[in-house]
Amino acid sequence: MEFPEIYTSAQMMELIDQVGFLPLLDSGIPGFAAEDIVAEECRYYNDPDEGFVWPLWQWKGEIVKETHCLYGKVFNRKAGFVSNQWIADLCNYRRSKYPYPTDDSIEGAILDTLRMTGSLITRELRAACGFNGPKMRSKFDSYITRLEMATYIVTEDFVYPRDKHNRQYGWGWSLLNTPEELFGRDTLQCSNTPQQSFQRIYDHLRTILPDATDQQIRRLIG
Repeated sequence: MEFPEIYTSAQMMELIDQVGFLPLLDSGIPGFAAEDIVAEECRYYNDPDEGFVWPLWQWKGEIVKETHCLYGKVFNRKAGFVSNQWIADLCNYRRSKYPYPTDDSIEGAILDTLRMTGSLITRELRAACGFNGPKMRSKFDSYITRLEMATYIVTEDFVYPRDKHNRQYGWGWSLLNTPEELFGRDTLQCSNTPQQSFQRIYDHLRTILPDATDQQIRRLIG
């Protein structure tokens, strides 16, 4: 499939809806990432007046809210988008590989905390789970990544700090939630077996990525 050059967030939303799955950055498959598809001026650049600007990065929150797509580290531990119509099959397959964490596990405690408190930015969830000591940030982030790969945690939006003039700045913080809370349990209902879900996703990706190898597609699906 030949992807169109993207200039706006609206065009990116249309593409995500069309292709179903789209990694944000390098996917391991040449040309198959939002970063590769956007026009040059939408990539990361340094503006003399505004400093570092990355339009694609700034679109993420708008895309997630407007399209109700899934966003998280779901592509080989890297972030990307999954359109609403494919969420059920992806969750069905991934959760068959990563059963729900037990109550006495750290992952289980993280999920219980998130369910009880509602959506939280990553650092708030980390503090609520007691990961406050030295070098605990990277350890906590590894648990979150595993839970995102398993589709138990997703990004609901991005929260930005504001300066004294009430202007947003920085790269933003992920506002985390569970897909059940964000999309509703009905969206996650799937009548397929996990293997059928895998095959549906595989066949779809094979159609839009005819030059990709079997290994590349399987790595993308996880």
